[in-house]
Amino acid sequence: MNIEKMKQRKQELGYSNAKIADLSGVPLGTVQKIFSGETTSPRYTTLLALEQVLLDHRETFSSTVHESVAPYLTKRQGEYTIEDCDRLPEDVRTELIDGVIYYMSAPTIAHQNIAGYMYAKLFHHITGKGGSCMPVISPVDVELDRDDKTRVQPDVLIVCDRSKVINRCVYGAPDFVLEVLSPSTRKKDMIIKLNKYLNAGVREYWMIDPDKKKLFVYRLEDKDTFPEIYGFDQKVSIRVLEEPCEIDLEDMYNYIAFLYED
Repeated sequence: MNIEKMKQRKQELGYSNAKIADLSGVPLGTVQKIFSGETTSPRYTTLLALEQVLLDHRETFSSTVHESVAPYLTKRQGEYTIEDCDRLPEDVRTELIDGVIYYMSAPTIAHQNIAGYMYAKLFHHITGKGGSCMPVISPVDVELDRDDKTRVQPDVLIVCDRSKVINRCVYGAPDFVLEVLSPSTRKKDMIIKLNKYLNAGVREYWMIDPDKKKLFVYRLEDKDTFPEIYGFDQKVSIRVLEEPCEIDLEDMYNYIAFLYED
């Protein structure tokens, strides 16, 4: 969706700049500059956040839930705790971010195979080098802020401080996090989780977009919120390890490319 179509959609919905800023997580000043034409070349991730809001104008991502869950959702979003999530039926997967519950649908085969490929590469690299860091694959709970208001489930992560790994969860920020993007999680992963991982102390954050064949890499220990963007014909290194692990994105994609063929 280009900016002109965004303006048209904004008018159809009757959204103010302030409302779009609130729903997207994009600063109000940035939203104003984009829709006034002052900013002519916004960042890709900014446009993606705005597009997600204008295409899907629900107030919250957790509005789609199983009927069986409804009796448990008696609080306002922002007020839920880990204890509340633990009361939900066992077959319901959720994430909790700052007291807001997000329902998680079952991942696709492509999603799981990308996560599995990345985990296998990391496992063999780390164990082969005798490293102390530990790769972990979802589903695993991460109590990111060490409080009762946030618990996430990254697709793949690396923890180098093993004192953070306890039997029920990872307690604190991992060193590396990978999320595989999907239409239903795109805004949460690219905006909400990015800010959470940055503030919690995650050192490196990768987002793989199999639909657009892109990898977004944030080197968060440098407090750099501008991503490095790679195509699936490139090789990229995970740098948080003592000996960086190189990932061949073309090899990764070839493993699941048949799932995207017409």
